[in-house]
Amino acid sequence: MLRRALRLRLGQCLSGRGLGTYRGGSTLDCDGKVSKIKKKIQSIFPGRAWSPLYDTSHLPPERSDVVIVGGGVLGLSVAYWLKRLEKQQGAIQVLVVERDHTYARASTVLSVGGIRQQFSLPENVQLSLFSAEFLRNINEYLAVVDDPPLDLQFNPSGYLLLASEEGAAIMERNVKIQRPTHSSRQEGAKVCLMSPEQLQKKFPWINTEGVALASYGLENEGWFDPWCLLQGLRRKLQSMGVLFCQGEVTRFISSSSHMETASGEQVTLKRIHEVHVKMDHSQEFQPVECALVVNAAGAWSGQIAELAGIGTGPPGTMQGTKLPVEPRKRYVYLWHCPQGPGLEAPLVADPSGAYFRREGLGNNYLGSCSPTEEEEPDPGNLEVDYDFFQEKVWPRLAQRVPAFETLKVRSAWAGYYDYNTFDQNGVVGPHPLVINMYFATGFSGHGLQQAPAVGRAVAEMMLEGHFQTINLSPFLFGRFYFGEKAQEHCIL
Repeated sequence: MLRRALRLRLGQCLSGRGLGTYRGGSTLDCDGKVSKIKKKIQSIFPGRAWSPLYDTSHLPPERSDVVIVGGGVLGLSVAYWLKRLEKQQGAIQVLVVERDHTYARASTVLSVGGIRQQFSLPENVQLSLFSAEFLRNINEYLAVVDDPPLDLQFNPSGYLLLASEEGAAIMERNVKIQRPTHSSRQEGAKVCLMSPEQLQKKFPWINTEGVALASYGLENEGWFDPWCLLQGLRRKLQSMGVLFCQGEVTRFISSSSHMETASGEQVTLKRIHEVHVKMDHSQEFQPVECALVVNAAGAWSGQIAELAGIGTGPPGTMQGTKLPVEPRKRYVYLWHCPQGPGLEAPLVADPSGAYFRREGLGNNYLGSCSPTEEEEPDPGNLEVDYDFFQEKVWPRLAQRVPAFETLKVRSAWAGYYDYNTFDQNGVVGPHPLVINMYFATGFSGHGLQQAPAVGRAVAEMMLEGHFQTINLSPFLFGRFYFGEKAQEHCIL
């Protein structure tokens, strides 16, 4: 009964979540109070024009229709689509709060910048197909008058996934999901299956021992420059009137109401009215009144959800269901190998979990391998473990590409996955009980490549109350309470 009641309530609430609910007496009342305060100060200092008592230019605005927590590509994409889809130019005020304006620890700029459609869920295939179209036509979306065009340095060399005998049947099933069908109205990915013999002929530098099947992306797969995409989005958003603030969200002020399910169970609904933003290197904070909040805080989105009271109720209830997203540290290594694969090399993902791609034109390569649960490194810092490469990554690379026996590591770095421990898939759309908090997080390593499509989907839900272009209902928060996994098996 609770499941039915919550879903019914969700449907009823969506129409009331819209931005129009923010326009009302509260804003006018606040403006009136500010006006009275100004008059009082002027009466104390007669003959002086009104001016602020101290510089507030570094503070966020006192009010914003939407506050987006997290200024990575997912948060920026939501902001972009909110402004692009708004019915009247300037109708929606959007504030993006990012605590690290240098993006030194941001997942966006520390990734390898890959994009693929080779996933096991159709929703992920469709997300990446649209994102590929967005990236290929980036200047149709993000061009700014009088600014130079963006060059994402998109390299369409494809992804090559290798499967052992054990994984061959799963790969075949995945490719059927990825390809278009006559009955489907949606576009499919162009992926071909290759036997070990075909693989050896096309890529003679690969050792096919232990490979039973391979899938190769023929279009819209490869890699690009994440930093360029990030900066392009920021530049475009500034031209669209989006506000940016460097600071950290430390508190939400919300109101509560109660409903009773058909079975007599009490459920508490919350609505956030105010976001407290702590200024960088200061104890000062600014309260920001808002209508809607987007949690796009990446690896730290679980902490932001908890600040809003999500997951703090009794275990086994919706109130007690946490957002299962946590930071997982991942290493990326850069090495040089004069005899390594040439310019035709795609991004190769081995059955062992190791992967690599070319970096530039000088026989340099990027790659790594995700650790097992037992090997998970401490996410408390971004220090690199070079022993992990020597012991876990290099042997697997050299076994698959014999030329890598002589590689030399030149540098390395570490970044964070916003890892969804439940099913390694994204979380989008509204929370069922904190009814004006929306999610764009938990993509476990494929958030960058799907950001353009995810931002559009979340903006559609916020503005219209439902998904319009790609149905991402399997990615809603409620699945964590109901135990309905949207399991993605193709995680690199």
